[in-house]
Amino acid sequence: MDADDSSTPTRRDALRAGGAVLTAGLFAGCTSGGDATPTDDVKTPTATPESGTTESTTESGPYTVSMAPMGDVAFDAPPENVFTVFPQYADMAVALGHGDAVNSVYVPEMSGTTMNHYYERLDGVSFDWKGLTDPLSDGLSKELLFDLGSDVHFADPAWASTQNNWSQSDVEEVGSAVAPWFGNFYSGTHADPPEAYADSYQYYSLWDMFGKVAQVFRERQRYEALAAVRREMLSTIEANLPPKEERPTAVRVTLSSDSFWTYHLNRPGYWLADTRPLGAIDAFAEKDWGQLWGQVGYEAMLEADPDVILHLWGMTPNYAMSDVRSQLEKDPVGKQLSAVQNGRVYAQGMRYQGPIMNLFQTEMTAKQLYPDVFGEWPEYTDGQPYPEIPEDEWLFDRTKVAAAVTGSAEE
Repeated sequence: MDADDSSTPTRRDALRAGGAVLTAGLFAGCTSGGDATPTDDVKTPTATPESGTTESTTESGPYTVSMAPMGDVAFDAPPENVFTVFPQYADMAVALGHGDAVNSVYVPEMSGTTMNHYYERLDGVSFDWKGLTDPLSDGLSKELLFDLGSDVHFADPAWASTQNNWSQSDVEEVGSAVAPWFGNFYSGTHADPPEAYADSYQYYSLWDMFGKVAQVFRERQRYEALAAVRREMLSTIEANLPPKEERPTAVRVTLSSDSFWTYHLNRPGYWLADTRPLGAIDAFAEKDWGQLWGQVGYEAMLEADPDVILHLWGMTPNYAMSDVRSQLEKDPVGKQLSAVQNGRVYAQGMRYQGPIMNLFQTEMTAKQLYPDVFGEWPEYTDGQPYPEIPEDEWLFDRTKVAAAVTGSAEE
């Protein structure tokens, strides 16, 4: 390092220093009083194979990977043709160097474009979504799964059994005649699975599931490199969060014509893997919507009057944040909201986030909630990639992520 590089500590240096202080306590399971964020977002498991499984980038031959509700799933080789529904699994495939194996994803233009908004900041990483099948365009189709002839279905058989025109025998037929199921949907919200699967179900964090998918692809090194980046980021965030009484109130919403779809911030489930570690005060924490979302009008939003409004889907092609802000500013009640008046209505990404998306979305949310601590969030331009952020204000190292994904870290 040149002498000039260390003459003035940067924000990133200060954040890293704070993270180092707390790391030992985090890995020992310690938290700092009542203000700590939930430990399930701090503890990142390694992709250690389950008992009776094998998983290595150098081994060949049959192997099994275990995950609820499927149990032990046998593979002859890493899959080369994979079915995904929601983009968290497509993002996992990209992260593990197998993005070209994906044959389907929910609303490809929306999912693929949003994924590439993040990948734009990673040298050598992209996702070619054009021409992919949308598995839900006409509802989940058994005939489609037979036509695609995938090597694995990264979808939850319990979820599949609830789709229109699907029976348990259909799920079993696809799993035996085409390829196994390998997914866990209800961990997203910790909702109850269908009764037939209740006894075999287990909830996983996003990164638990990523570790399982890494075993399927036999990509242990890539997983461990990315998990290390995440651990460092979460340690930094945890060490620098302000006390609970100094944190902002916030909501995560999607604006419709005359109301808001609302989502909790800190409940269990991998759909909140980017907000829960930030520990903001959920302005609707006491609302029980049965799952993670509800719907409120402008008056209810004004009564809660959050400091920050996080607009879900704002970085996707489906919404223009300029239109969202304009609608709020023109509404006689919306324009009274503190977040509107103070310019704190921000674009967010997707709930259906895989590991790479999760890194960016956690960083984004940290800056939107705590700009004085983690650096200002740049203005996001509709339709453009994730904004460029000065390297000294990164909350995770893009070069390490890109090296892991492209495989250059292994060379």
